[in-house]
Amino acid sequence: MTTKTNSPAIFFVIFSLVVLLFTISPCFSDPDALQDFCVANLNAATSINGFPCKLEADVSSSDFFFSGLMNEADTDGIFGIGTSTGNVRSFPGLNTLGLSTSRVDFAPNGSIPLHTHPRASETGFVLKGEVLVGFISTKSVLYSKVLKAGEMFVVPKGLVHFQKNVGLGKATTLNTFNSHLAGTVILSTIFISSPGIPNGILAQNFQVDETVVASIKSKLGAL
Repeated sequence: MTTKTNSPAIFFVIFSLVVLLFTISPCFSDPDALQDFCVANLNAATSINGFPCKLEADVSSSDFFFSGLMNEADTDGIFGIGTSTGNVRSFPGLNTLGLSTSRVDFAPNGSIPLHTHPRASETGFVLKGEVLVGFISTKSVLYSKVLKAGEMFVVPKGLVHFQKNVGLGKATTLNTFNSHLAGTVILSTIFISSPGIPNGILAQNFQVDETVVASIKSKLGAL
């Protein structure tokens, strides 16, 4: 015996589920702002996912302007870079707005080590020099290009990436994130975490002898 399918009813059920999905999906993303601004109260005792707002009476023009990216940063460190950061911790007016910016200055041959931003995608603009920019996809594909002044790049959220000055002189990039506090995880910190990851686990992951891991930890720990 053949059962007759009620096509209109099935279509209605599927259509209703699709409408429901698009109706509730905003619940799983950042909500729209419910006020003009929420200047971070960095001294608040309350800890939330973000920072509490200052009382509007305590807000001033200085909360919405920032001059911390004007000057070239010191590049004398081991990686030959200097970073100036405009995120919610230094620029409270960014609180809840989903934006932040950093300036990176490179000495010749300077580089930003392999790292990720767990809470943000990144776009960058080369202000000066020639910079090799690259990121690695979850399929282990490297996407990279040497950029000159005036060119831009984008790195999708959470992917491992790097920048390196490959020009003859200094270089500078201006990088913007879609988070007021993007977070940065430098890959080499797995060797100097606290408490430390056991040498045996690192050795197994990298397929090297534990003495190699101990040597790496010793070098990074001395930096």
